[in-house]
Amino acid sequence: MKVMFAGFAGIMVIGVVAYFGLHEMGFSSQDVYSSGNVRLD
Repeated sequence: MKVMFAGFAGIMVIGVVAYFGLHEMGFSSQDVYSSGNVRLD
């Protein structure tokens, strides 16, 4: 049971770190897939 909870916690940590890391590097889908005609706030 401990291993399963550790796995869930690891998945959550990886997800949060990936979200913020990719957002900081400019790899958000908003930045990648929008053209110059789209106004992003």
